[in-house]
Amino acid sequence: MTVDSRAFRMVPAAVATWAAAAASTFFPEMAGAIAAGCGGLVVVALALLIRIRMRPSTRAERAVDPVTVLAVVIVALAFAAAAAATTAVAAPAREAAVASATSRALEITAQITAKPERSILGWRVDAVAESIRAGAHDLPAGVPVTLLLEERPEGLDVGARLHADATAFAADAGERAVLVVRVRPSGAVVEPPTGTMAVFAGLRAALLAASGGLPAPGAGLIPGLAVGDTSQVAPELDEQMKAASLSHLTAVSGANCAIVVGLAFLLAAALGLPRGARVAAGLLTLGGFVLLVTPEPSVVRAATMSAVAMLALLLGRRGAGVAVLALSVAVLLAGDPWLASSLGFALSVAATGALLVLAPPLARGLERVLPRAVAVALAVPLAAQLVCGPLIVLITPGVSLYGVAANLLAGPAAPAATILGLSACLAAPLPALAAGLTALAWVPAAWIAATAEAVSALPGAILPWAEGLSGLLALTMAGVAITLVILRPGRRRIALVARRLSALGLLIAAGVLAGTVVVAAVIVPMRTPHDWRIAMCDIGQGDAVLLRSAGRVMLVDTGPDPDLLTGCLDRLGIGRLDVAVLTHFDLDHVGGAAALAGRTDLLVHGPVGEAQDERTVSGVGAARTVQGEVGMRGTLGDAMWRVLWPASAAFPPGNDASVVVEIEGPDLPRTILLGDLGADAQRALLSSRVLHPPYRVVKLSHHGSADQEPALYRALGAELALISVGIDNDYGHPRDEALRMAQNLGMSIARTDQDGLVLVGTVSTDTGIRLTLWRERAPPGVGGAE
Repeated sequence: MTVDSRAFRMVPAAVATWAAAAASTFFPEMAGAIAAGCGGLVVVALALLIRIRMRPSTRAERAVDPVTVLAVVIVALAFAAAAAATTAVAAPAREAAVASATSRALEITAQITAKPERSILGWRVDAVAESIRAGAHDLPAGVPVTLLLEERPEGLDVGARLHADATAFAADAGERAVLVVRVRPSGAVVEPPTGTMAVFAGLRAALLAASGGLPAPGAGLIPGLAVGDTSQVAPELDEQMKAASLSHLTAVSGANCAIVVGLAFLLAAALGLPRGARVAAGLLTLGGFVLLVTPEPSVVRAATMSAVAMLALLLGRRGAGVAVLALSVAVLLAGDPWLASSLGFALSVAATGALLVLAPPLARGLERVLPRAVAVALAVPLAAQLVCGPLIVLITPGVSLYGVAANLLAGPAAPAATILGLSACLAAPLPALAAGLTALAWVPAAWIAATAEAVSALPGAILPWAEGLSGLLALTMAGVAITLVILRPGRRRIALVARRLSALGLLIAAGVLAGTVVVAAVIVPMRTPHDWRIAMCDIGQGDAVLLRSAGRVMLVDTGPDPDLLTGCLDRLGIGRLDVAVLTHFDLDHVGGAAALAGRTDLLVHGPVGEAQDERTVSGVGAARTVQGEVGMRGTLGDAMWRVLWPASAAFPPGNDASVVVEIEGPDLPRTILLGDLGADAQRALLSSRVLHPPYRVVKLSHHGSADQEPALYRALGAELALISVGIDNDYGHPRDEALRMAQNLGMSIARTDQDGLVLVGTVSTDTGIRLTLWRERAPPGVGGAE
């Protein structure tokens, strides 16, 4: 069954609305002009439509109906105008809140609009600021905000009101939240949820309590599968679910909503109700489920997408499903334009579209080599992965090789866990029944957790992939080629040629990939020394320094590119990082942070200054996260590390507030890494009396810029200066002044722009421990080691 081309007439409306919503939310000053322009074009199109309708049609017009074309254009422009107008209306209040509330001590009262979620820095929750005060002055309020809390106050749930002292900074462009508000520990709930919100909050809390006593990790999945509460999902399990492409099961997604709708539809059918009543029963049940889970934007989005898919499947009309999907996208974006920048929204739309359009022909193609039931079961997760994969690599540079298989294994358990968990939640007034149902829900939940653990542990579970636009385009091309190979071959010559070229391209890509893996995993590591203590990765203009003691590894900064950092870690055989330090949040120090996801135990980071900084920290997904402060210390194997800076809030987040770390051990020479401190901050560090010279190795500050304090380096007394710097960078680093300073102080210099990867080791001699230096690109007359 093919989809009637008429079903795609609403697609231009969805595309135009999405474009207008994105443009107006990222550039709100243009929202009014966009709305006016689209509205004016609607008037012009209407005038043309009326004129065409008033005269006889020509033969050319009968071939391509201009009335239909103009109607499509009018609908698309009208929705686009609505999205831009929504943004324009909200813009003055949003701009006023940002202008008046940032960088001030605030007193805020906010109503919670979504479930609190754990974050690396504590808790985060969406809310609406009902009142904001700075001293005796009332500031503009009534805007959406994101609250960051170190601890979750008692009673914090959807519908509750929180009062707190706080500070705020502007959220990133395109975000629904206007401000990111950092709540002080004194914040407290002044009014708990009331009415139906209180009832539903009590039911969710009862399910959390009932599942908390069951064995982990399956117990943590039960609230997530049933009511979207992920607070009990351990970080390790969360990473395993992502690696196995099962993360959509750890929170309310379209799949959960579809299960609820499908169950209601089947029960209505068993009662003999007609099709219309069955559909109504499904939609009413879905509405109740949304209220139970909480009607936050992500849940409403998932419910809408699942309703579209289920209606199309249950009514047997995929064409209607495509049209309703496009209309739903346009309506949602017109009412909430900030969805345009939501990756979750894009994934929901893509997955629903894949289910409606791509899964059926894939199933027919797979039927050539597989039984029909297996082909249909395989086509759904395969279609979703082919369509959603290119979007996921925008934020995670990797492809799950076993995602389709993992979904086939875990998929049958998800409906059982969802239905049993939801039943246990609703049975909370009967504790014995609720406990029994929760225990039953644990069985399929434990199966899903075990599947994630097993699949994520398989060799090559995540295939490294290019990040950003290049990764999206490459994976899209691969997906198109795989689709062409699987689909039933057409009879036209062009279809046969395209299919053969796709198969050839996939074979060539597989061969290149296999060769790359062999070179990167075998040949390059064979020629790299293994007895290093300090490694300075060649990652371009940025910092990424590894320190190792007794097999334990610390990384200080990530450089600008996750692929380059991953390559360095793989070359050196580093799979797990015991400690990672993000000295500050400039891109050349944290741009590669995506490479740390799932492999970091402790993350120490510098002061957070913007919303993107908090997202960077959260994206690492470390088992434990702390903000670096002077005096903080810990162990790394046999070595001891200590944070020497920042000492106070005298310097704002940025270069001069970089985390400065010193480290020393029996097998690790005393080393200090200065981040990007400028001369003023270096003088402050020198006068703070926290240094323990002499040091043997120093990571020169700010890639060898001219902004250095010679007195600090004279006091450090180091014999080796490391400079992490990119070839032909735009900043002229390292500057001659910094190089002369190091040379005049008797330091040897190693720099990545000339030397490539630099490895520092130690060797025992009659006179003590001597440093050794290996350079990937040794200068003329100098061997690989010295």
